[in-house]
Amino acid sequence: MESIITDIPTLGIAKIPTPVQKRADGSNGISFVSDDHRIIIEIDDHRIARMVDDGQPLPCFEMAGPRRQIFFDPSKLKCALVSCGGLCPGLNDIIRSIVLQLHYGYGVRNIFGIRYGLQGFIADYGHELMDLTPASVVNIHDRGGTVLGSSRGPQEIDEIIDSLERMNIGLVFMIGGDGTLTAAGRLAGAILERGLKIGVIGVPKTIDNDIFMVSRSFGFDTAVEVATQAIISANNEAEGYPNGIGLIKLMGRHAGFIAATAVLAQQDVNFVLIPEVDFDLDGPNGLLESLEKRLVERKHAVIVVAEGAGQKFFEHTHAEHDESGNIKLKDIGVYLKEAIGAYFAAKGIEISIKYIDPSYMIRSLPANANDRVFCNFLGRNAVHAGMAGKTDMLVGHWNNQFVHVPLQLIAGKRKNVTPNGSLWRSALEATGQGSLKNEN
Repeated sequence: MESIITDIPTLGIAKIPTPVQKRADGSNGISFVSDDHRIIIEIDDHRIARMVDDGQPLPCFEMAGPRRQIFFDPSKLKCALVSCGGLCPGLNDIIRSIVLQLHYGYGVRNIFGIRYGLQGFIADYGHELMDLTPASVVNIHDRGGTVLGSSRGPQEIDEIIDSLERMNIGLVFMIGGDGTLTAAGRLAGAILERGLKIGVIGVPKTIDNDIFMVSRSFGFDTAVEVATQAIISANNEAEGYPNGIGLIKLMGRHAGFIAATAVLAQQDVNFVLIPEVDFDLDGPNGLLESLEKRLVERKHAVIVVAEGAGQKFFEHTHAEHDESGNIKLKDIGVYLKEAIGAYFAAKGIEISIKYIDPSYMIRSLPANANDRVFCNFLGRNAVHAGMAGKTDMLVGHWNNQFVHVPLQLIAGKRKNVTPNGSLWRSALEATGQGSLKNEN
């Protein structure tokens, strides 16, 4: 592993004893964490041994958790929460856990929700603040989406800082994906350059589970669970007709984690297509001829495709971008449905194809039990970090521990399914599809 910087910036020395509540019997039941508690990033024993022998420092993350001393005076602190980008199961759970920990754990009474993403910081949009209290968030985890609303697209960093100064905000929690976390890093850096004491803590949000150096993101477990229901439906439809084909498009712009994991969770799939692994449509090893062989043998087939797969088939079309500057993906699901239909029609083979796209339904659902627990840990650890004066960081999950990850470390990088890794190998074994790429 290349040398990486894992130090977390701070706003100053934490001198205030934490007010984190004691147990009812008066004994201190809190297990405090210090900055010396570290989680090793590299887990290869042989590599660790070589680094130790060579006298190299082991790259480690700070462990997340409550500190004995905090930076901010809770009685004077004002906090802001903002969620950006697409919807994801668990957003309301994150908001709820942050508010409850701030209020009950630290005694912070001034907590504000920024409406509709970064737009909420800009006066011209006219979005009002939301007062966040335990009473206002008590039941929001039963709802999907985000009570704060969301938006895409960048806003001027200086205008955001000016807004924070006007509101006298000392601590900002930014919940979002690649674009939001990049903006959070820029915001934190600009704040430090101005010499202001405003902390910026990121909470990684990506249903695709593709944030670099974060082993798990909230909403992913829920997405896989619901995706398995779509696979069951597609398989039932396919088996119900001669030459029945069930085609499901799942989330995954750049990474096929949801598709590959759902295939393992519900092993009724015969072909899985992800962005990291190229495939052909035509030719002896292409998807269409492989699908025809499957129908001859078993009379039905189920295909799962991640939304970012097969984008090479649209290279001749004009590229469009969304408000955040991301390339708008072409609809590979509809494209495959039409290509499959045309292929078998040309051969005079009657098929029955059913196309299922549960993407927006999944994104807006409440989180399942596993994701709710995970969100609770993320939110509370974000508060612990922020109150201790940490900034320019996100709370992540690594080697089964919650850790502090510098925002600069993830900028411009993305986690992907490894084509020769265990996840993709297991997916191939579950489907039995083999390579769908013709020899050059």
